[in-house]
Amino acid sequence: MAERAIKLPDIGEGIAEAELVEWHVKVGDLVREDTILGAVMTDKATVEVPSPAEGKVVWLAGDVGDVVAIGSDFVRLEVAGSQASAAKPETTPKAEAPLPKVDAAPRREPSPPPTTEARGVADKPLAAPAVRLRAREAGVDLRQVSGSGPAGRITHQDLDAFIAGPQKGAARAPDKQVKDIRITGLRRMIADKVSAASSRIPHFTYVEEVDVTALEALREKLNAQSPDSPKVTLLPFLMLAMVRAVHEQPQFNARFDDEAGVLHQHGGIHIGIATQTRAGLAVPVVRHVETRGLRGCAAEVARVAAAARGGTATREELTGSTITITSLGALGGVSTTPVINHPEVAIVGVNKIVTRPHWDGAAFVPRKMMSLSSSFDHRIIDGWDAAVFVQRIKALLETPALIFIED
Repeated sequence: MAERAIKLPDIGEGIAEAELVEWHVKVGDLVREDTILGAVMTDKATVEVPSPAEGKVVWLAGDVGDVVAIGSDFVRLEVAGSQASAAKPETTPKAEAPLPKVDAAPRREPSPPPTTEARGVADKPLAAPAVRLRAREAGVDLRQVSGSGPAGRITHQDLDAFIAGPQKGAARAPDKQVKDIRITGLRRMIADKVSAASSRIPHFTYVEEVDVTALEALREKLNAQSPDSPKVTLLPFLMLAMVRAVHEQPQFNARFDDEAGVLHQHGGIHIGIATQTRAGLAVPVVRHVETRGLRGCAAEVARVAAAARGGTATREELTGSTITITSLGALGGVSTTPVINHPEVAIVGVNKIVTRPHWDGAAFVPRKMMSLSSSFDHRIIDGWDAAVFVQRIKALLETPALIFIED
């Protein structure tokens, strides 16, 4: 047997390093060719690394959250001699990637001492790992559960009885634990991007109220007429309104390279759609919105958002936006202060729609109202221009037929 080093492959686009976000194997595992060893993340996408050979894992390049250089050892395998010839192994691990500690055998909880003394509420409760897992999932503090097992060990039956029983007035010990959570993967990438945007871009936010009563009536009618087509939300209308506004003020559809002092003003309108996923915020991109119709926008928004939420979005689908929309849907609040998707210069925020009384000059009538909260890079966009841009979008949304009339 010999040792073979599996290198972290070149991910492309001149990337020199990547963050380790997931291990699919551990030391001691036997792997086959094409087994996924782990995954790394760049500022573009998450990439899985497969094994090129069969063998036994003997070394891993650090812990989740560590940064690994392209071309450095990622995994080392113990392989047959014929497979080892495919790549020259390194015999000593790098100092910055120490061997992870691996238990030689499954961890067993120590047996409780033969005693019947009562367990104090501040003592660590005795319970099997499966019971602890159930308790965490149910939000139960095991220190409050009386155990009927040896030495007060908590059983599944004890946990069931506690969950089912009345808890009103139960004494609770103060929870003094502090959990340290390492910020890794997409969450760290979001933190870095938002920090860069906040520190490098002088933001200002413009909020305007929009009457979307007519738009909502049109939207509901379109969906009722074509129930088998992709559902049309407010976003496709907003996207097409932004296309019209950008044609009149092209400086809003741009990316600012502040280090070079160059504004890249794009002809194609590539709208990022801020999308919440289980891992955090992602911004899939609908490209060339200027070439799409209402249902085309609706279908593409649904497609890229689903890909982002499912973790299948490609690097191309997550990069290259020139202006972004952010929306919290029904949780949108009255107004927000969106953070610009660096290095863009504008972001349009959608707040929730509420029905409110509106004075029409003769009486109060119910109208569906929504605020647009939009932020701009003050180095590129002046306040007056931002107001003109938002007012143009407002006019189009309030009279949606104007969106579809060619000049």
